[in-house]
Amino acid sequence: MVAEREAVRVAELAAEFGVNAATVRRDLQALEQQGRLRRVHGGAVAASSGEACVPAGSQSARIGRAAAAMVGDGETVYIGPGELCLAAAHCLAERDGLTVITNGLDVARWLAANTPHSLIVTGGQADGRRLALGGQLGLEALASMRADQVILQLDGVSAVGGLTVDTLPQAEMARAILETGSRLIVMVEPERVGRVAAAHIAPASDADVVVTVREAPSSFLWDLSESGVRIVLA
Repeated sequence: MVAEREAVRVAELAAEFGVNAATVRRDLQALEQQGRLRRVHGGAVAASSGEACVPAGSQSARIGRAAAAMVGDGETVYIGPGELCLAAAHCLAERDGLTVITNGLDVARWLAANTPHSLIVTGGQADGRRLALGGQLGLEALASMRADQVILQLDGVSAVGGLTVDTLPQAEMARAILETGSRLIVMVEPERVGRVAAAHIAPASDADVVVTVREAPSSFLWDLSESGVRIVLA
């Protein structure tokens, strides 16, 4: 499947094979050790793939396109790491005259190779698992940056638990990123709507828009809407 599609997601593999996500992650880890694929946040890509890829028509592609549609020509936009952010970056190629700030390595590479946009990479310590830059150098760089919009992929979005990610370093970086932008667009996979991850970033109401797909649980979406967050379903 990886060879055929070039990129796969853990959630899709788990559903297709009728196993849990932990089983899929273990299998992907074993295949990575054999050199047959490369793991990325949320899934894996073919080891021979020279270009970051988000399968067309996938949930990631749908979410990314919906988020990118909110960006106007000539704006400055901060976009974080992750597969959803990479999907959004693909669609930003359709805009004119953007300045894009990112700490996502895949995002930066794709934009630099495929668009004429002005690109600013924050720098910092590399997290190879997430293909992201962070740490003190990244935080210091963010202090001097401002954006019209911030687009982030999060690990959990809940009306009660707020905006959350899986690790404390991620949360620290995300809080600094929020300070750079006037408008926050949060992208979230449907299975993570209503989820509360380990590290808190901010209340849910700090998000101006939450973008997910129609398969997300309607009760959790309703709660988010009631807290004043605009919901966009791709």
